[in-house]
Amino acid sequence: MSNCRVTADVSRVTSRVPGTPFEWRASCSLLGTVVKYFSLTMLLPLLVAVVYGEDVWVFAVSLVIGVTAGLALERLETDPDLGPREALLLVSLSWLAAAVVAAVPFFLAGQGTASTLANPVNALFEATSGVTTTGATVLGQIGLERHSHAVMLWRQLIQWLGGMGIIVLMIAILPEVAVNGAQLMQNEAPGPELQKLTPRIAETARALWLIYVGFTLLLMALLYGLHLVGYAPEMDLYNAIAHGFSTLPTGGFSPQADSIAYFSAAVQWVIIPFMIVAGVNFALFWHVLKGEFDAMLDNPEFRTYAGAIAVITAFLAFVLYRGAAPALGDLGGTTEGVAESALRQAAFQIASLLNSTGYASSNFAQWDAHAKMILLFAMFIGGSAGSTGGGIKVVRWLVTIKAVKRELYTTARPDVVQPVKLGGSIVDEDAVRGILVFTMLYFVLLGASAVFLSLDSARIGFDISTLEAFSAALATIGNIGPGFGAVGPFGSYLEFSPVSKLWMTLLMWFGRLEIVPVLALFVITVED
Repeated sequence: MSNCRVTADVSRVTSRVPGTPFEWRASCSLLGTVVKYFSLTMLLPLLVAVVYGEDVWVFAVSLVIGVTAGLALERLETDPDLGPREALLLVSLSWLAAAVVAAVPFFLAGQGTASTLANPVNALFEATSGVTTTGATVLGQIGLERHSHAVMLWRQLIQWLGGMGIIVLMIAILPEVAVNGAQLMQNEAPGPELQKLTPRIAETARALWLIYVGFTLLLMALLYGLHLVGYAPEMDLYNAIAHGFSTLPTGGFSPQADSIAYFSAAVQWVIIPFMIVAGVNFALFWHVLKGEFDAMLDNPEFRTYAGAIAVITAFLAFVLYRGAAPALGDLGGTTEGVAESALRQAAFQIASLLNSTGYASSNFAQWDAHAKMILLFAMFIGGSAGSTGGGIKVVRWLVTIKAVKRELYTTARPDVVQPVKLGGSIVDEDAVRGILVFTMLYFVLLGASAVFLSLDSARIGFDISTLEAFSAALATIGNIGPGFGAVGPFGSYLEFSPVSKLWMTLLMWFGRLEIVPVLALFVITVED
């Protein structure tokens, strides 16, 4: 967002001419293309399954099912042409379809292991969490140990595929999807702005994916390098690849039940900057590669994002160092009076939760109330627009704060006209309205979901506190992953009822597509 321009969230949904037919077949035909190529990514875990001799049939059958379903959908329309509503339908259904396809291997693998994933609701929850890069899980330590290397790698891979965007990937590699690329990316892109980096939208998609792949490969190399030089004995090649796949998309899944706390301090220090990078607008890295360093340094959202991480980390490190969080837990080591440990734990948790990565280097669910409040505050911030981070997004907070300030100023001086400015540029009033609408919907949905989860848990005798229910709702709609209490970093969402898990599955879908497009789709469906 180097030019500091913000477009309205509501501009993603273009008004239609009354009586215009809704060409759903075109959307479903291209959906078939998405499903087909997404299913082909199972070739990687299939290869791993062959190497380890585990679950080969699971991925062979899942691959056939996915490709067959995709080919069948493609036949609905031979020459699909998308309007704004059809593009909206395609993007929304693509994320649901990807979750369903991703759930098939989980469900099939669960049948032979007595895993929690043998339940279709649990398999769908886990798959949706992966595709939307949420990182919430229904697998505890025993569940993780029961599954093969191939299943665990698929769990990591779907996060990586969902990180930069499934539709963005399809635009980058498929000419038939790139024809409608601009409106598709506008509906899928996280944040209120899509910045076109090159004259052709397909080239923009490829540029973003190349940067994303570059950072992923760099992290994998560094993690495995630590293993080779003896600083990370547990970080073998498999773990290096697995954690590279889930760090850059701000996913948070780990093959290890203890997340990053399982690994050495050196691994944690290496992962911290990559989690921060994942929450930065990737378009800024494009400008940096072109030598335009001022594009990043002058960007108000980047400065605010970096400043928020630095300030909150320093505050939390001080709290941990002074011993205000004595209940550090059985993982994470001692921070009281230990500067390196306090800074590392603070930096890791803030970098992870502020932009919704969801990793943990300590069982922060056991921290005291002061430390938890700091973490809860960080969860509300979110990453940058155009990043893989979830949450409300930093740019929306900037515009909201400036809009509130403008309202207070004009109330006292009603004769003064004062536009909202960001980085010296005037923010369009439609954009301001769209951001305020999104923020309002976010908090309304969050509050209602927290109440629902609390009541439904009481109905089945699942004892959770108000904070735990609230954190579960926040962690799913914000695509964060872990919360507090039972859904803490080393806990799971397994004990929730099937109804609650299905609702949180929808929340993850809503959160990834940022609410407004999904609700607009429902409005269009009702009208038609």
